[in-house]
Parts: sequence; structure tokens; C-alpha cells
Amino acid sequence: MADKRVYQAWKGSNIFLFNGRLIFGPDARSLIVTILLIIVPAAIFCALVARHLLHKFPAYNAGYAILVVAIVFTVYVLVLLLCTSAQDPGILPRNSHPPEEEIYYESSASVEAGGRPTPSLQFPRTKEVIVNGMPVRVKYCETCMLYRPPRCSHCSICNNCVERFDHHCPWVGQCIGMRNYRYFFMFISSATLLCILVFAMSALYIKFLKDEYGTVWKAMKESPASVILMGYCFIALWFVGGLTGFHLYLIGSNQTTYENFRHRADNRRNVFNRGCFNNFFDVFCTKTAPSKNNFRSSVQEEAPRPPPSLRPMPEAVDEDRRAKVEDDLEIGNDIFKLSQRRNFDEARDIKIRGSSNGSARHSSGGEFDLGSESQAAPFRRSSWGRRSGSFETLSPRVLALNSVVTESQIYEDQKEAHR
Repeated sequence: MADKRVYQAWKGSNIFLFNGRLIFGPDARSLIVTILLIIVPAAIFCALVARHLLHKFPAYNAGYAILVVAIVFTVYVLVLLLCTSAQDPGILPRNSHPPEEEIYYESSASVEAGGRPTPSLQFPRTKEVIVNGMPVRVKYCETCMLYRPPRCSHCSICNNCVERFDHHCPWVGQCIGMRNYRYFFMFISSATLLCILVFAMSALYIKFLKDEYGTVWKAMKESPASVILMGYCFIALWFVGGLTGFHLYLIGSNQTTYENFRHRADNRRNVFNRGCFNNFFDVFCTKTAPSKNNFRSSVQEEAPRPPPSLRPMPEAVDEDRRAKVEDDLEIGNDIFKLSQRRNFDEARDIKIRGSSNGSARHSSGGEFDLGSESQAAPFRRSSWGRRSGSFETLSPRVLALNSVVTESQIYEDQKEAHR
């Protein structure tokens, strides 16, 4: 049985072609629409416009140059589109398990109930790292089980964490990140130049027809393809031209589209800005980082992971437990004092009734009642607690401590009576 490849066991939403050599986003079908939006106008231009310009410049054969440039430039734009959409944009490999060093204890319900503290497998949502002398907050990704590096974000469409995430472009069917941003900018800027070329040459052909037929209307009727191409390129320039200008601004200030839209209202200093010249140099003149994924390699079977070793219990937990026990003892003593005060008041009433009848027998009986009252104190305390509405709020541990304190006090009183 052949080994399973990484691209076959991939947990993201990507589409792979040619045995993992090409990687696309889940919306790669939109790439077909983008290719048609480039090829169809270029083919119409070459067949119905550029062909008629071949002999308009006989001195230098410039008409042939227009046709060649249009074809080469179209192929160049398509190659840039393929480089943008068919390669790894900078995906971070997922962890197979959470980082073990982040396991920590927390005060849970078992600790509050007097039990032993249990380890919590939760992680801090954020951390702070230093970038160019400034603190930058990084987040923990629960899907990929890792702390994202600065400028990294999780794409909800591709379901991957992408380094220097810019945005997910539906027109190229891929995330735009650290490894393909250069090709993306070259694609949109080249598409802008191609639109300008087609628009200008179509307008030039209309001018030649106007000189030949006398009016613009007749020239437009003679070449409707030129009019359609001019309208199409004019609309396309608003999109690809505006996008090119926007990304020129982002490159000059060393921002990403995600950062610009998400953190615009924060008015925070951009710690990644190294100056306009250095920012452009980093994008266009540095070597593309190698991919961190080998999609065609075999999947390595991991050995069963032993249970995580738990760190010693923090001192804060011991202090909390000691403070809890002390609080329970204080509550038990308070309840005992209240019950003793009630017993004392009842005994005083009995003595007063006995003295009014003038009978010593009643007096001794009163003292006996005092002893019996003290023995029945826990039961009276229970009924008192239910009447006051506080019995339900007392934890079983508090009641147990109170009963121990009460029984010990009764035992001491009986020893004193025998003496």
C-alpha cells in the first residue's frame, strides 16, 4: 500500500493538482472567469484591431510591434496570474497537538468545594512579542493549535493560517500572503498596463477611420469592436487601476489590506514601517521565502503522545485553599455563637419562670433543660437556619465544621459539670 501524501491528508480547504505540485484555494473555479476576462478581449483586439494597424506605420513596421506586444503582454499577465493563484501563499503547518508548555492550573469548582485542583488545558488567548522595540500582540489559533506570528491571520475560506496575510482574492482563487504578494501586485499592475494599451490602440484605430470616413460616427460604425474594447477597458481600469494605486500606498507604508481595514481606527504606530524605499525593496528585491510545507512528501505517522506532565501546583492555589478553610472555621464559630446565645436566652427564661413559682425542683429542671437544650442545639440551629433562609446557602463543609465545633464545646461543658 502506497504511503499517503501530505496533500492527500491536508486539513485545509485547498485544491491540489498534478500530485500536489499546484495548490489553489477552494474557489479556484473563479479563476476560469478571470482568465476569460483577459483572453477574450485580447483575442478580439488582436483579430479585429491590431491586424488593421500592421501597415499604418510603414516606416518602422510599428504595426507589427503593436500586435507582438499585445500578445506577449497578455501571456505575461496570465503567467503572473498562475504564479499568484497556484503556489503556497505562506501557509503555516498545523500542529498535531497544542503546545504542552502552556498547560496550567486554575481555581475550579472542585477547589471551591474542597477537592483537589485539576489542570486546565486552556491557553492564553494572546501573547506579546517585541517587534522593532515595540510590543505586538499575537493570538492563539485553536484550529491550527499554534500562536500566530506577527502579521499572520487565519483565512476562514482556505482554513489555513497564512503569514503576512493580506486578503483572500476571489478573482485569483487564492489567499494573498507573504510568498505570492509580489506576483499579485505585478499581476494587477500589468493588467492595468494591458488595459491602457488596448484602450489607446483602439482609440488610435478609430482616429484612422475618422480620417478616412470623415466623421466619428461613421468610424464607430465601421469598427464596433474598437468601441466595445474602449468601453470594457475604461470600466476595467477603475478596478485594476484603483487596486494598483491602493497597493502602491500599502507597499510604501508597509501595511497589508487586512491591517489597513482592521486597525485603521486604532491610530496605532505601524511598527513594521521601515521607510518608503526599504518597504519597496523588501517587496520586490528580496528572495521569496521557501514554503514551509512539502505537499508531496509522505505523511509521517506520529507515535502515541504520552499524557502531558503537569507542573507543580502554584503557591497561589495553596494560599487560596488555606484562606478558604480559615473562612469556613470563622463561619462555623459565628454560627456556634449564635446558637449558644439562643440557648442562653431560653435557659434564662426557664430560670425566671422557676423562681416565680418558688420551686427548686423547677430550677434544677431548668438547669437540666439547659443541658438538654445545649445537646439539641444543632437541631434548633438547623430549624433556625431554615426559617431565616440561610440554610440553603451554607455549604456542607461549613455545616460539618459547625457540628464538630458544637460537639467539642458540649463535651467540654459536660466535663466541667462532672468536676
